[in-house]
Amino acid sequence: MTTANTARLLITCADRSGIVQAVSGFLYHQGANITALDQYATEAQGGTYFMRVEFEVNQLAARRDSLSQAFADTVAGRYDMTWQLTAVSDIKKVGILVSKYDHAMLELLWRHARGLLPCEITHVVSNHEDLRDAVEGFGIPFTVIKVTKDTKAEAEAQIHEIMAGNDLLVLARYMQILSSDFVEKWPMKVINIHHSFLPAFVGADPYRQAYDKGVKLIGATAHYVTAELDQGPIIEQDVERVSHRYSVADLRELGEDVERNVLARAVRWHLEDRVIVHGNKTIVFD
Repeated sequence: MTTANTARLLITCADRSGIVQAVSGFLYHQGANITALDQYATEAQGGTYFMRVEFEVNQLAARRDSLSQAFADTVAGRYDMTWQLTAVSDIKKVGILVSKYDHAMLELLWRHARGLLPCEITHVVSNHEDLRDAVEGFGIPFTVIKVTKDTKAEAEAQIHEIMAGNDLLVLARYMQILSSDFVEKWPMKVINIHHSFLPAFVGADPYRQAYDKGVKLIGATAHYVTAELDQGPIIEQDVERVSHRYSVADLRELGEDVERNVLARAVRWHLEDRVIVHGNKTIVFD
């Protein structure tokens, strides 16, 4: 299978009989070979249906527009589908926002440098100077944009200008709250890593909060950013067991390890078109 001829379909529609046959039949008549197909329905009857199809077809680049139009006319319209067709060869562009904590950002840069994240990381923007050497060591442009209460709107306008053209923004422990105006310009295109297992321990110093509560589990949550703080659709979560023997420093060290892996998985799944947002939830295909 050649990447240049590999495409993906993501489909959402009301569940009814014949959808799988219609999609697979369409691809068959287009000379395509299905290499992966995942599906999910919210109810046994009458729910919402979700599908992810990966397929290979000859001369995809030349046929992409006509393939999309034919699918819209013969299948999508008939089933009132919300859908998108992407080519695997279309490498998504990713920008990163970070403050001083480097663990989540470095995990992304390390995986990207080793070809483990299928994207182009175009720029890292921070509100602090601290991580310049680390970022530029990977050959990635680094820009500092200071943010204060009085300059927030101006700072966000600069960030938006620098990041324009990216397909995704990743908040790798960016310790600033994005305004609703900014978020609305990037609908379901901003992923945040939250330093706890939402909705627990929001706000400042979560590991101190967890320690004071005597928790037996700590975790991390990666979610899309919406105007409502830390309430966007969750993509991935994970937890680790802890005990009374763990200090605040121990919890923070283990928690940062969880954050790195949770964020990297969420970003990869987004890049591989494995996530469908439905309301305030996500369908994440394996």
